[in-house]
Amino acid sequence: MSLPIFQAISPARMVARLLIRELGSKLPQYRFVDFCAGAGGPTPTIEKEINGHLTRLGEEPVDFVLTDIHPNVPSWQRFAGGNPRISWVDESVDASRAPPQLTTKKAGDKKLMRLFHLAFHHFDDPLAKDILRNTVETSEGFAIFELQDRSFASFIADTLLPVGVMLASPFYALKWRSPATFIFTWIIPILPFVLVFDGYVSSLRTREPEEVEALLRSCGADTSEWEMKSGRDIHLWPVGYVNWIVCRPIDREGR
Repeated sequence: MSLPIFQAISPARMVARLLIRELGSKLPQYRFVDFCAGAGGPTPTIEKEINGHLTRLGEEPVDFVLTDIHPNVPSWQRFAGGNPRISWVDESVDASRAPPQLTTKKAGDKKLMRLFHLAFHHFDDPLAKDILRNTVETSEGFAIFELQDRSFASFIADTLLPVGVMLASPFYALKWRSPATFIFTWIIPILPFVLVFDGYVSSLRTREPEEVEALLRSCGADTSEWEMKSGRDIHLWPVGYVNWIVCRPIDREGR
C-alpha cells in the first residue's frame, strides 16, 4: 500500500525492484529466505513483484521461505497460505545457526539469498558477527533493508509516522474488523506513542553500510571474495528512505 502524491511506490515493492536491479540476470538462480520474518512482513508483496517480473521475461519463478526464532505460523498462514511460492519453517530458526534443511545444497538447487527486513538493527555486534559468519559459510548472499537510519531525516520520519497511522487507522479498523485499532490510536493513543519510541530507538541502532562491512570482514569467515553494494532510495517524500545493502560473492564467471 502507498500514499497518493507523497508515495509513488510502497517500500516492499521498492525492495523487490532493488533485488531485481541488483541481481539482474542472476535473479532466477536464487532462493530467498527471510530469517527474521516476524508476522510475515513484506514478503508476499516482494514475491508477487519479483515473480511477476520473471514471468514477463519467460523465466521460472523463484521461491521464498519465512523463518523466525519465534515463528508466527498463524500469521504466515493468513498472509501467505495458498501461495505455492511461499513456504515457512514451523520450528524456531536461529539466524546464526541456520538448520541444514535451509542451507544444505543438492545438485540443481538454487543459491540461498538471506533477507533481513527491518531486522538487522536488532542484533548486537557479537550476534551480528555470528549471523554474518554463518551466512558466508552456508549462503550465496544476503540483503539488508531498513526504513530508518541515524540521519536527521529519519528522526523526522519517525516523528511523523504516527500522523499517518492515525489517518489510516479507521480504514484498517474496518478492514480488519478490529475496533481496538481505532481505540488505541485515537481514544487511548498508545499505538502512536509506541511507534515514535520504537522508531527513535531503531534509528539509533541502525548501522551504516561501512559498519556492517566492518562486521562482515571481522566475522571469522573468509570474505575476501564477497563484495558489498549499498544505497538509499526515497520511497516517501520528503523524508522516507529505504536503506539497503546487498552482499554476495564476486562473480568470476560473468554468467
